[in-house]
Amino acid sequence: MSTRQPLEIAFSSGRAGSGPATWGQHAIWDAVRRLAPADAPRYNITTAAPLDPGLPLPVVLGALEQLLHLHDSLHTRLLPDEDGRLRQVLDPEGTLKVEVRSATPTEGPADLGARLHEELAARPFDTATRWPIRVGVVVADGLARHISLVLSHTAVDGSGMSRLVADLTALSLGHSPEQLAGLREPARQPLQEAEFQLSERGVRRDTAARKQFVRKLRLGPPRLFPPTGGTPAADAPAADAPARFPNAVLRSPALARAVEQVAAAHRVSTSSVLLAAVATMTAELAGRTEVVLNVVVNNRFLPELANAVGVVAGDGLFHLPDTTGEFGEVVRRTHAAAIGTYRHAYFDKLALAAEVDRLTTEGVELADRSCVFNDTRELLPAAPDPGHDRTTLTWPVEFEPRPGLTYALDALQSPEALSLAMTADPSVIPRPAMERFLHGMEELVLTEAVTVAATTTAPPTTPPTNPPSTGEAAGA
Repeated sequence: MSTRQPLEIAFSSGRAGSGPATWGQHAIWDAVRRLAPADAPRYNITTAAPLDPGLPLPVVLGALEQLLHLHDSLHTRLLPDEDGRLRQVLDPEGTLKVEVRSATPTEGPADLGARLHEELAARPFDTATRWPIRVGVVVADGLARHISLVLSHTAVDGSGMSRLVADLTALSLGHSPEQLAGLREPARQPLQEAEFQLSERGVRRDTAARKQFVRKLRLGPPRLFPPTGGTPAADAPAADAPARFPNAVLRSPALARAVEQVAAAHRVSTSSVLLAAVATMTAELAGRTEVVLNVVVNNRFLPELANAVGVVAGDGLFHLPDTTGEFGEVVRRTHAAAIGTYRHAYFDKLALAAEVDRLTTEGVELADRSCVFNDTRELLPAAPDPGHDRTTLTWPVEFEPRPGLTYALDALQSPEALSLAMTADPSVIPRPAMERFLHGMEELVLTEAVTVAATTTAPPTTPPTNPPSTGEAAGA
């Protein structure tokens, strides 16, 4: 049986202060507080990894203490003030608890680390009284062999966690916080971000972004998918409650390379290729030629947020009026439309919600926002990759019904493959349709990759009078 050894890291001489919560902090805090305590942990941002060949425990603990000095979000609490407005409080000192477990011959570091990670991730955070971070470490043979990080989503988003892991790794290898701070500029801390959001520039950005969002809401179709099932009658028994939402994961080793080939050929981003495939399959299954998608944007292209470890990701509304034509054409059309989506994804989400409520009350018909796409490929893989070279489709889990969601689709990357993870309302998109959706995305990209490869590498049978430029030959 493993042994528990709770430790505390003393933290002092950190930055201090208080101020309004950022747009991101407030939006996540508001979403989580509406959930039942048992459901709140699904908003946690987590990662776990083996430490191979192992590190001395004092090195790991020292790196964690230095990490607190680098990133204010790790020692920031959130609490409402007397007027009900949410404020952030940056603590200059305190303690960080670390749950240390010792592996045994019957339960090695990997198994014990997975169990410890599951325990830490399953608990909600009280962000008013506790710092938004939990750490678990498994030791064996005198060395730390596995680490688990669990953070409240009010402290980081997925990209923020990725940067956090990179910094913790560098600190463990001997880099100083001063060195990393220099490399990470610019990187606004949460209080600095809140100050910007209240500034004249911040207000202008918020106003312009919400204006564009609402404009697209007025243009898009109010419903994408007709329901395939019925709504239970008012007197239906509890057994007829809405079905759980299945989760399908298509893993494709060939897809990662194909996405790169198509992006290079059409001179667009790889995200645009995947977004074009999502839009095409959404339109096909819905029987439409127009789609609106809610796209998660990490906002790190904004200079001041490039290296921020906080919750700065936002929602962008992507509207593609025409999904018809050859897929290469749809890819280029998608890329052009996506630029505006990304540019206007940093705004006050609660202010937008209030505006949407007002328009709905006035009877204004607004676009369907129930289809969500999130490209998470730059983040750490959530689980070990099996490593085989064939496409597979699995159904790993089911979720409680999610009101207002038709589907959520995440793109995930490992060294071996690209995976598409889709969770959907089965009354709208049944399992066979989910399979068709995911396999259809793969087929679109793989087929286009073959087409562009033939176009760019096959020599012409008759030399043209005016040879095409590189861009024309690539199909740009």
